[in-house]
Amino acid sequence: MTYYSEKEIIEACLLNDRLAQKALYDQYKAQMYTLAYRISGNFEDAADVLQEGFLLVFRKLHTFQGESKLGTWIHTIIARLAIKKIKENIHFDDLETVEQYAVIDWGTAIDAEYLEKAIAALPDGYRSIFTLYEIEGFKHREIADLLEISENTSKTQLFKAKKMLREMLNQPAQ
Repeated sequence: MTYYSEKEIIEACLLNDRLAQKALYDQYKAQMYTLAYRISGNFEDAADVLQEGFLLVFRKLHTFQGESKLGTWIHTIIARLAIKKIKENIHFDDLETVEQYAVIDWGTAIDAEYLEKAIAALPDGYRSIFTLYEIEGFKHREIADLLEISENTSKTQLFKAKKMLREMLNQPAQ
């Protein structure tokens, strides 16, 4: 396999070099599929997002300004596509303002696989916001803009997601 620096891979992809495109895809596919799956909670949707996302990456690569790392730019594309994919299926609870966001004690060590399963079991809205905020590092303002909700809705849904996760994780594994 040929190694490309970020600059070389971008330049080669802009020239429609199929080996460079494959190298770019291979470099980021696992990470981006995981992102798409965590947001969508569905293997088929994640695969669709990955395919659609890389087609968009190759179509729009000429607009990449280099203000961030290429992986960060691709991450943003995949996250937005995953959100778009599930947006029509997310139904947020009747909103109540949560004035204080209690710190949730997750207890001692949690098995990573058990935690992943618990996150995947959250309702779509909770899972999406939890993933975007806690795992992917988006701010509430960014989440609100992406999902076309209020910032307070994002905060409330995150609080409820954490509360639900805590309840799930306090139950014995089955």
